[in-house]
Amino acid sequence: MRPGPPLPESAASLDPHRLPRHVAIIMDGNGRWAQRRGLRRVRGHVAGAESVRAVVRLARQVGISYLTLYAFSEENWQRPAPEIRALMSLLRRYLRQELA
Repeated sequence: MRPGPPLPESAASLDPHRLPRHVAIIMDGNGRWAQRRGLRRVRGHVAGAESVRAVVRLARQVGISYLTLYAFSEENWQRPAPEIRALMSLLRRYLRQELA
């Protein structure tokens, strides 16, 4: 993973001994976020991936050992096929970029 920008001032002041070792995040609402703004749902998923990138970098920088992301539930298979394809494509692209 590429190094990110310097820590925000609020994160730099965190006491690493008081941070959890494991943080789990349920990614939910990105499509609704986009729809409320008059955007396509997939744009919300792209914005969510950008947020994940920032969270992963910050977690690494502050010393969180384990980060779990729940990004796709069994119920998500009921979404329209084009949205599922877009989500899977976004996941592949994200992993290629971050693991390169």
